[in-house]
Amino acid sequence: MKKSVILLIASIILALPYIYQPSWYDTLKLKTFDRLVKKQEPSGYFTILNITEQDVVNEGGYPFPRQRLAEIQKKLYSKGAIGIGWVVAFTEPDRFGGDEEFAEAVKMTVPTVFAMFENDTKFYPKTTGTVILGNDVAGFPAKGVRQNVIAGHEGVASAPVDIDNLVRRMPLLMKSPDGWVPAYATQVLKILAGSDTYIIKTNENGIEEITVKGLPPVKTDSLGRKWISWVDTPETTLAEMDVENKFVFVGVTAQGVMPQVATPTGLLEPHKIQAALAESILIEDSPYIPDYSLAVEIFIFFISVSMAWFYINYFGIFLSAFSLVFVLLTQLVVGAYLVHNGLLIDLSWSFISTFIIGSIAFYLRFQEQYKLRQQIKKQFEHYLDPRQIKKLQQNPDLLKLGGEKRNCTFIFTDLRGFTALSESVTPEQVTYIMNKVLTAQQRAVQKYEGMVDKYIGDAMMAIFNAPLDMIDHEKRAVECGVEIMKNIQLLNQELQSENLPPIAIGIGINTGEAIVGNMGSEGRFDYTAIGDAVNTAARLESATKECGVNILIGERTESLCGYHLQELEPIMVKGKSKPLKIYTWK
Repeated sequence: MKKSVILLIASIILALPYIYQPSWYDTLKLKTFDRLVKKQEPSGYFTILNITEQDVVNEGGYPFPRQRLAEIQKKLYSKGAIGIGWVVAFTEPDRFGGDEEFAEAVKMTVPTVFAMFENDTKFYPKTTGTVILGNDVAGFPAKGVRQNVIAGHEGVASAPVDIDNLVRRMPLLMKSPDGWVPAYATQVLKILAGSDTYIIKTNENGIEEITVKGLPPVKTDSLGRKWISWVDTPETTLAEMDVENKFVFVGVTAQGVMPQVATPTGLLEPHKIQAALAESILIEDSPYIPDYSLAVEIFIFFISVSMAWFYINYFGIFLSAFSLVFVLLTQLVVGAYLVHNGLLIDLSWSFISTFIIGSIAFYLRFQEQYKLRQQIKKQFEHYLDPRQIKKLQQNPDLLKLGGEKRNCTFIFTDLRGFTALSESVTPEQVTYIMNKVLTAQQRAVQKYEGMVDKYIGDAMMAIFNAPLDMIDHEKRAVECGVEIMKNIQLLNQELQSENLPPIAIGIGINTGEAIVGNMGSEGRFDYTAIGDAVNTAARLESATKECGVNILIGERTESLCGYHLQELEPIMVKGKSKPLKIYTWK
């Protein structure tokens, strides 16, 4: 399967969570927000009054008589509280008959809000006045509640959990069959602002923002939910009563009385959660998830994945690795910056996907490069110096496969009198001599960094300036030819010591343009060169015997090699209409 197809399939698979929103994806997003959301400072308008374990012991148990609650109500008023919120259920009459006294204390002191807790009843809270700017929407559905026996302002103390069973988003208003019902903290702010109406602004996606008249608009998600900022609201006790100029959220922290609810900051009692919602409403840059968050997340996903794909495929290994790290770090910085500044757009899955795509692309690139290096080694290990092979493996781009026009110098050699030699010695000795002869030539070619292109029986073809560039290839080729002659002289001394016949060799050298590259059939091909300059080098080698020399060098090679060569009489060769100027080594 082609690399691009694999990466495309991987990208499509990684994009699916944006469409189907599986539970693990939502959990990952929410956990990321928990980690990055900035810790906010409390507004200064609220305090939390905890009825502690010690308070329950001091009062002789729980629930407290309503007469005692009336005393607490009056004392909070006398201590300067500007409002009181009882996040406690008053669904049953007081067993000591103190309901009227408590109700009277509520009436004669400060604005007080009672909490209604959800259950499976079909009783819905009273609706409140709302103004809808835009189309009416469904909103967050209200549930049944238990009715309080104490009359007063009421709000629903709802704390819905996310997919991981943690409370993070709470509705400001809920939609019942009869209309809109306020959440507890929203009702608190409405009472404090002296308002009688909520304003709901909608768009094509649902709710956009909710305004308590007299307060700044609050951005919400499409269901009217607000992301909670878990601030450290000041806390006090019945003994301290530090509540001056504060709205007081009263609740029970004694064990076994009120259920604790799981939040990203730990287990909290209902009154602390409602206080956190009230604080969040007043924080102007409190975090929220915009309607366009998914579109932005998908856009960044495709941009990041495409950049990683492009960099790794078209840049070098080190540059592509650096570019991938840059893309990943950019996502981390941008994602953290957005969330830290209250814009809940999640880039965690985009980061993970980019890393996965980058890793796959790196693996495929490495696999491709490894195969190419092995191919280069297999193809050239018998023809090039190991140093040249290493250069090609480190930078395969130096080798343009498929054929290219290059200016090269070509050497052709041939063993003279091979037929007579074959008849004078045994086949084993012929093989021994041939291996010695070809090895002597191959060493000379590699010494001057040429490439042994092929062996043709007792002949050899070598190329200089391919596949690697070589500035002085003409000079090196001539020096290689001379080295071959010296190696053959040394070899003859060795053969003589072994009582074997000496050998003679002809060498032709020529420079010119040729097509160089992998050539052959689909099933079998070799790296070679074709062209007139190649043919001329072969013709020069054939003419060495009739010219009475061991080496013949073409005119262009002579003019560029930097050596002063001996000029011979021009000769006619097959395929040429004019005589060729030829030279030999002095």
